[in-house]
Amino acid sequence: MGSAENTTRPDLIVERIDKPGVALLKARLPLWQRMLRHDGSRRALLIIAMAVCWEIYGRSIDNDLVLPTLSAVLNALFKSVAEGVMPARVWNSMAMLLEGYAIGVALAIFITTLAITTKLGDDLLTTLTAMLNPLPAIALLPLALLWFGLGNASMLFVVAHSILWPLALNIHAGYQGVSETLRMAGRNPGLKPIPYVARVLFPAALPSVISGLKVSWAFGWRTLIAAELVFGASSSGGGIGWFISAKRNDLEIPDVFAGLLVIVLIGLAMEGLVFRELERRTVRRWGMLRDR
Repeated sequence: MGSAENTTRPDLIVERIDKPGVALLKARLPLWQRMLRHDGSRRALLIIAMAVCWEIYGRSIDNDLVLPTLSAVLNALFKSVAEGVMPARVWNSMAMLLEGYAIGVALAIFITTLAITTKLGDDLLTTLTAMLNPLPAIALLPLALLWFGLGNASMLFVVAHSILWPLALNIHAGYQGVSETLRMAGRNPGLKPIPYVARVLFPAALPSVISGLKVSWAFGWRTLIAAELVFGASSSGGGIGWFISAKRNDLEIPDVFAGLLVIVLIGLAMEGLVFRELERRTVRRWGMLRDR
């Protein structure tokens, strides 16, 4: 009797024939089975299905003020891109987010390094995260406007705040999860605190670090859009949140959904092109994270 056995290639299947001297036969799977075996294809099919449902439901409502159809939203998006409005808004938002993200990541690495190497630093991190992590960053925007004025500094403050604490908690949890064997291997050569963290703890905690980077990116992105909706700088310096707010005031609802769609697409791009690739090149290649 023959039995099917999977190979490392998702588009092939091996038919094993339990007879001496008979070679293994490879048969190519049907297209639909190959698509279902590929992560990207399955996700693309899900997105297409949701897009079709959106279009059908939008047409059944037939009210752009409630829910415009996907085709109307795409037309509004293409128009804003052709006019150069949307690229400018995306650039303003991404520049602000990346700057705030860099500040938050740097502060998180500093405070977690202090926490893992000193008892005072550990107490400081525990106390600050308990106090400030539950505090919504957008709630600090009025204070930030008083402290830093009507400028980019206020936006950077709230974005960095939203990024700092979830990332610090993930990094610190990753450090605490490092096995005692690795800790002893790092201590035996007499490494000083900073090299000990950089060469032993940080690489071992990389799965938690990457998870924290993804979570903090989402927190920072949401906070930035919310801050722009409340305080959008100006018509020339505003980002996607300002675009959505302005179009809402003008009752141009397809443009509002176009702005929301851009936010979703940027999130998908960051997950698929940046964080997933970072995982593939590091923790998955090194066997620190099991493939699904």
